Amino acid sequence: MIAIYKREVKSFFHSFIGWLFLAATLLLMGIYFTVYNMLCGYPNISYVLQSVIFLFMITIPILTMRILAEERKQKTDQLILTAPITVGKVVLGKYLALVTVFAIPVIVIGITPVILSFFGTFQMGVSYTALLGFFLYGCMALAIGMLLSSLTESIVIAAVLTFIALFLGYLMSGLCSIISTTGNLLTKCLSVFDMAGRFDEMTSGSFSVPAVVYYITCTLFLLFCTTQSIQKRRYSASSGLKIGAYSSGMIVITTALTIAVNLVVAQLPEEILSLDVTSNKLYTLTEETKEFVPTITEDITIFVYVNEEYKDANLDKTIQKINDLSDHITVTYVDPSINPKFYTKYTDTAPSSNSLIVVGPNRSRVVDYNDIYSYEVDYSTYEYQITGYDGEGQLTSALAYVTTDEMPKIYVITGHDELELEGQFTSAIQKENIEYEELSLLTVAEIPEDAQAIIIDAPLNDYSEDDADKVISYLEKGGNALIIPTWTETEMPNFQKILDFYGVSIVEGMIVETDSSMLYNDPFYLFPEIQSDEITSSVYNASVFAPYAQGLSYSDAAEDVYYTPLLKTSEESYSKTNLETATEYDKSEGDIDGPFVIALKAEKTVENAEISNAVIIATENLFTENADSIVPGCNIKLFSSVVASMTEHESSVSIPVKQYDTSIIAFSSQASYIVGFLAILVIPLGCLVIGFVIWYNRRKK
Repeated sequence: MIAIYKREVKSFFHSFIGWLFLAATLLLMGIYFTVYNMLCGYPNISYVLQSVIFLFMITIPILTMRILAEERKQKTDQLILTAPITVGKVVLGKYLALVTVFAIPVIVIGITPVILSFFGTFQMGVSYTALLGFFLYGCMALAIGMLLSSLTESIVIAAVLTFIALFLGYLMSGLCSIISTTGNLLTKCLSVFDMAGRFDEMTSGSFSVPAVVYYITCTLFLLFCTTQSIQKRRYSASSGLKIGAYSSGMIVITTALTIAVNLVVAQLPEEILSLDVTSNKLYTLTEETKEFVPTITEDITIFVYVNEEYKDANLDKTIQKINDLSDHITVTYVDPSINPKFYTKYTDTAPSSNSLIVVGPNRSRVVDYNDIYSYEVDYSTYEYQITGYDGEGQLTSALAYVTTDEMPKIYVITGHDELELEGQFTSAIQKENIEYEELSLLTVAEIPEDAQAIIIDAPLNDYSEDDADKVISYLEKGGNALIIPTWTETEMPNFQKILDFYGVSIVEGMIVETDSSMLYNDPFYLFPEIQSDEITSSVYNASVFAPYAQGLSYSDAAEDVYYTPLLKTSEESYSKTNLETATEYDKSEGDIDGPFVIALKAEKTVENAEISNAVIIATENLFTENADSIVPGCNIKLFSSVVASMTEHESSVSIPVKQYDTSIIAFSSQASYIVGFLAILVIPLGCLVIGFVIWYNRRKK
């Protein structure tokens, strides 16, 4: 076998075919690598490999067409048929030679993640999982070409048949959708030939065990069929029908065995089938979910509003992993084209395709597919880019919601020109399984007794004395509050009475930060130091963005109030007091030295030894979508923690949005052009020149 392997490897590189294959593959890889990784700075090579696989339809037929067909045409296959070694070893030797040639460009592209990791955070797990899928896809394609080459003595026919087979494997997913949008037995059978679909599973951030098993078992099956094809010709003259029956029978048995292995693997738990290789574990269930779901004792149905053929792969993996944790959860796919009015049992608005309808014994919740991913606008292209995945968070929250009996309630105070909570923050309240309602103090005699907390968000107009008394009366009974004062030129004595209840006042002016590590482009744009507390635990190792903040003043000597700082500025910061006349950021006379607390938790002992909890944050911009976009998801995480800390309820299971690792690796234009020149011109052209010289010299001889 080793002799055959060496002979075949030499034949590839003593002819023009092997070098042409290397040149074409490296050229295409070089083009996409330069565009995606060098110019765009993408931190993995998945896009490169996804863009290259179509080349298999051209290069694999050229590489494999001669491997057996030409020997059959030249009658040199008689040496194989009469060789003193088994046909299996002959096939394996030739196949390994093909794999060796194919492995060279794979190794070349496999070196790039290691090199690029020196220039920034590179997603090694995602890259090498995609590379493994690419390699296995190519190995299966080589096995297909080798089998078809063994069936004919025409290299042209072998090449054409291989192209057709690979073309169908590449387009099979689309063909199945054309044949049937709802899925049927035919499309399920045809999906067995979907080669590209399995590769896509390996590039999505998960190590797909079924995809790996599929490629390996199919490759072994194809090699076995190639062996049987040659074996049959080897003994046909002497054995006739008997050997033919034996060959066909063994192929049937091997086919059944291959199918059985793949079916068994498909039945394994999702935790085993799909291994999360993303750097921030996007698709791995958190401990909170693993602890909560097994405690569910009531039957719950998760309706996935989509034809199962078009399900979101990432969301489906999350659903299956959660389903594996409890026997009380049932997952059912509902095809909108067959049952278009199904959603009307649970909501008046038609949900998007792939939305979830979670139905429990007490209530139901619709999780729209648009909430599964978080987006932001790329202003260079004015297109929305996916920045986070919230499949686990939304589904776990919905499960908690439908299994709880009572929901806590928060009231958002209005009527004083307050800042309105934006969509992502109201969604965060809902995700915490908390009901919220706007409340005008003019319309009520007192804050309702069912209020577990109130939110006062940046009022621009002062409270009336009566309104302030209503709030203070609520707090004196042990009520909780999130209070966000804002900078204003007008005096607000009644609003200040609410802050005085906790012994807190606002420092005059606006904070200027001079520590470059704690600001963003502008001295008023703060990255405050996060203090250790249960509320800040979700963002303690990250950053929150707090523009245009003021300082909070309080006395540590207060006997009935316990203060916990949450966000602080540096010692180099100061509060600029003459904002109306200031023309520069430099510190001037009258400015107040830092450091400052810009967010704190106050716990005040009130009637009956109860505790009134307040979180006071002296910047109205902290809990806005614009501020959160600077540190995607972190400001919302802090908001969720604040809201959760003020309510007590059994359904408080909230998983933060898992942010995509969107870090971009930056290269200079000069470096990108140099690498592009080498990858697109020098290396491929060098392969062609070497191949031509070798071919020309051998022809002269």
